[in-house]
Amino acid sequence: MKKLNELYPEIKDDINITDIKINSKEIKKGDLFVCTRGVTADRHDFIDEAIEQGAAAIVVSKDVGVKTVPIIKVKDTNEELPYLCQKFYDFPDKKLKMIGVTGTDGKTSVATIIQTLIGKDKCGYIGTNGRSYKEFEGDSPNTTPDVHYLYKYLNEFVTNGCSYASTEASSEAFFRGRLKLMEYDVSVFTNITSEHLNIHGSFENYLESKLQLFKQTKKDGFCILNRDDSYYETVKKVCKGKILTYGSKDECDLQIVKFSIYPYKTDILFKYKKEEIKIESPLLGDFNVYNLAAGILACLALGFEIDEIIKKIQEIKISGRLELLNTNTPYYVMVDYAHTPNGIYKLLNFVHTLDINRSIVVIGQAGERDYLKRPKVGDVVVENATYAIFTYEDPRSEDPKDICNDIIKNLKETHDNYEIVIDRKEAIEKAINIATAKDIVLILGKGNETYEKLKDKTIYFNDIEEAYKAVEKRKNKEAKVNMSN
Repeated sequence: MKKLNELYPEIKDDINITDIKINSKEIKKGDLFVCTRGVTADRHDFIDEAIEQGAAAIVVSKDVGVKTVPIIKVKDTNEELPYLCQKFYDFPDKKLKMIGVTGTDGKTSVATIIQTLIGKDKCGYIGTNGRSYKEFEGDSPNTTPDVHYLYKYLNEFVTNGCSYASTEASSEAFFRGRLKLMEYDVSVFTNITSEHLNIHGSFENYLESKLQLFKQTKKDGFCILNRDDSYYETVKKVCKGKILTYGSKDECDLQIVKFSIYPYKTDILFKYKKEEIKIESPLLGDFNVYNLAAGILACLALGFEIDEIIKKIQEIKISGRLELLNTNTPYYVMVDYAHTPNGIYKLLNFVHTLDINRSIVVIGQAGERDYLKRPKVGDVVVENATYAIFTYEDPRSEDPKDICNDIIKNLKETHDNYEIVIDRKEAIEKAINIATAKDIVLILGKGNETYEKLKDKTIYFNDIEEAYKAVEKRKNKEAKVNMSN
């Protein structure tokens, strides 16, 4: 809590400000309402609603007339917001060791790995899986939340005794200016493939947004780079901190010498400072070997000892990522967040190294997002899975039928190993009902998210819960058939 004249000394009013909000519908008594301009809305249009809700004062960037609460006029509310939030929460980003993870795939996994290796008692997490520290787990509205939430969450970490923050740094967050004031002690690069072109307009713009993380790394900080990625040299050129690399090459600071993947573990041989390190990882897939390497190297850069790190590797669990459900059935059910062509390809490639029969994939693509990616996803799925069921996935204002038709655009004349089931619940049930012994049902795109964004509302929906319901429904039906026989 701050007094208004602490935030704006030119204002004589000393009323208490309890929080900062940019959505008038979220206003509570005592909040400061900042009239930012969004993609589709100008919050100046909602001032009266915010006052009715209990706003104590309003920050504007244009004349709005006389109101019943103090009005603070600034040049640009969007530009003002990060500075205001930083000041309101007493600069929590300066009190934490800030770790940022960026890339097309693997951000959630790497950021979670880092938090686990450091310890939840000392390190908070913000990303696609919400926010967490110590025993607390909560939601987060975006991979990288809006500025007022971001600083609020960082302040939570500080007040609860954390010294580190492991955060996913999305390209959109840099594009929208949410991270403009952040300075990172450690920045991590996973990989780059084409994504989010609906926001950035071109791959070059998307890449440039990713590169911003490494430009905002402290000079005495560390940039952790995937040396095996084709854009390694591009990222390396903009790094401000000391560069440390991971990958398969001999010159890597943390070398992946070899690994063997089993159904429930991965044995990995790393080399660090000329010494070989044998690790048994609970994470599956070659992509998770790289994710683990990135996390380990980030922790080493922060000064943690390798023996200390190794002890915590068995604790790693990434919700909604390669999550094999405990269904007690002759078939398998796995939930994963994979939604990019590259991520889906790597996942399916791994799955088919296991002792399975068919792979049955349930997947969609988000509305109002990169439509150019949709047919690529369709191609990757039908080329690498036995059967695909395309469905809705956060369609927003778009017709989910149109989205699914975009996905199958290139497939109609060449493949027949797919179908469209628009309703996601029905799609999951269909996949589970057609699975036979040693088949694997893969429900992709949402991981452990707990919502679906439809045309006019957001509903509660969780792929893991729906999968368990479908399994139980099938078991009950089969039990009735057996009883009647």
